[in-house]
Amino acid sequence: MKIKGRFDHFNINVTDLDKSIKFYETALGLHESHRKEASDGSFVLVYMADDHSSFLLELTWLRDHTQPYELGENESHLCLRVEGDYDEVRKFHKEMGCVCFENTAMGLYFINDPDDYWIEILPVK
Repeated sequence: MKIKGRFDHFNINVTDLDKSIKFYETALGLHESHRKEASDGSFVLVYMADDHSSFLLELTWLRDHTQPYELGENESHLCLRVEGDYDEVRKFHKEMGCVCFENTAMGLYFINDPDDYWIEILPVK
């Protein structure tokens, strides 16, 4: 049997849902596609989308988890390609104060979101 999988979404847990939504809208141009809220208010799932693919970023807010998430040594990350002048986008991210790592030799950089998840930023080729 040969399985033909396709990407659907990636989940991250967030401590401040509104702050995270605003970050992903401002820094990366994503928008809320849809959400699911628990009837008892214990969780909210917000799905962020771009305008070019069907891939979704799921932001999960858990009412009873109020402390910062411990990300440990996990070096997993998202990667987004951005349109337009790459240097201007980097300048904008620096003005936002979210650039956390630059590798000029490789021509890339990372930003971190309000919960310290790293996002690799590359230009559209």
